[in-house]
Amino acid sequence: MKKTLILTTALTSMAFAASAQEVTVMSWGGAYTKSQVEAYHKPFMAETGITVNSVDADNPGTPIKAQVEAGNVTIDVADVEYSDAVRLCDEGLLYEIDQSMLPAAPDGTAAADDFIEGALTDCAVANIVWSTVFAYNTANLEGTPDTIDDFFNTAEFPGKRGMRKSAKANLEMALMADGVPAAEVYDLLETDEGVDRAFAKLDTIKDDIVWWEAGAQPPQLLADGEVVMSTAYNGRIFNAAVSENQPFEIVWDGQIMDFDLFVVPKGAPNKEEAMKFIAFSTGTQPLADQASWISYGPARKSSGALVGKFMDGETDMASHMPTAEANLTNALVNNFEFWADRDTDLSERFNAWLAQ
Repeated sequence: MKKTLILTTALTSMAFAASAQEVTVMSWGGAYTKSQVEAYHKPFMAETGITVNSVDADNPGTPIKAQVEAGNVTIDVADVEYSDAVRLCDEGLLYEIDQSMLPAAPDGTAAADDFIEGALTDCAVANIVWSTVFAYNTANLEGTPDTIDDFFNTAEFPGKRGMRKSAKANLEMALMADGVPAAEVYDLLETDEGVDRAFAKLDTIKDDIVWWEAGAQPPQLLADGEVVMSTAYNGRIFNAAVSENQPFEIVWDGQIMDFDLFVVPKGAPNKEEAMKFIAFSTGTQPLADQASWISYGPARKSSGALVGKFMDGETDMASHMPTAEANLTNALVNNFEFWADRDTDLSERFNAWLAQ
C-alpha cells in the first residue's frame, strides 16, 4: 500500500511538472507594469493556470536582437514601441502573429476591424495608445506654460528641463517649438536642413537639460525639484498626480502619440503560451481594465465605452487619455516608418551632439 502511494505521488508530481506552463513578459516597469499585472497577468493566470513571470527593462525592445542572434532567448513576450516592432520584424527577429487568433469584439466585430487603424502589424499587436508630453511641478514654477514653445523658453520659465536621452520625440518637439506645424514635422526631418534646425533648437536649452532614460525618472525629477519641467510618458505623470498627490500638470500641446505593442521574439521558449497571453490581454475587457490603472488609451475601439473611473473610484479617465478631443490640439502621431528607417542614423548624430 505504501509503495503504491509513493508511486502514485511520484507519477502525479511528474504529470504536474510536465503540465506546468509559464510565460515571461518584459515591460517598462513602474506604474505601467503594474497596470498590466492587474489587467492582464492576474486574470490570465486565473483563467488559464499559466504562470506569468514579469520582468522589466528601460526599453524592452533593446535585448531582443542580441538574444535572438545568440540563440539564447529568455523573453516570451515583449512590450515595445511601434518603430522597434517594425524594425525587429523587418530584420526577421520576431514571429508573425496570426490575427485570426485574436478575440472578436463583444458585438461580434472581427478583431482586425475592431483595433484602431495601425494597431496590428505582421508581427505585433498593440495594447495602448500613449503620448510623450511635457509636464511641470506647480510648486516649483512661477507662471503657467501652455505650449511646447514654453518648454524651450528658459527666459520666461527659468530652470532645468528633463528630456529622454534619445533623438526620438526630442527632434519632433524641437521643430514644433520652433514654429513648424505638426503636419509638416516629418517632411522637414527627412531633409538635412530640418535635422539641423531641430538640433539648433535643442542647442538653445542644452545646458539646462537633465537627461532621463527610464519612464519612472521624470516624475521623480519633478518631485525632487531637479527640473521644473520634463518630457514624460503621460501615464506616469497622471499616476504621480492622482495616486501620489504630486502637484503636476500636463501640457498636451505638442504631444507625440504612439502605440505600444506585444511581440514574440524568435526562439521564445514558450511560444504557444506567449500567443495565448497576447490573445487574452488584447481582448476588449482587459484593454479597458488597464485604462482604469493608468491613463493610456486602449487600442481597441470596443474598449472605449468600457473605460470608466480610475482605481480610486473617483477620477473619470476619459479626459486624461491622449485621444481625448481637448488634448488633440497640435498633436503629432509618431511616424513609425520614419523612425524604423532613420533611427540608427539620427541616434548616432544625437549621441555625437551629446558628446560635443
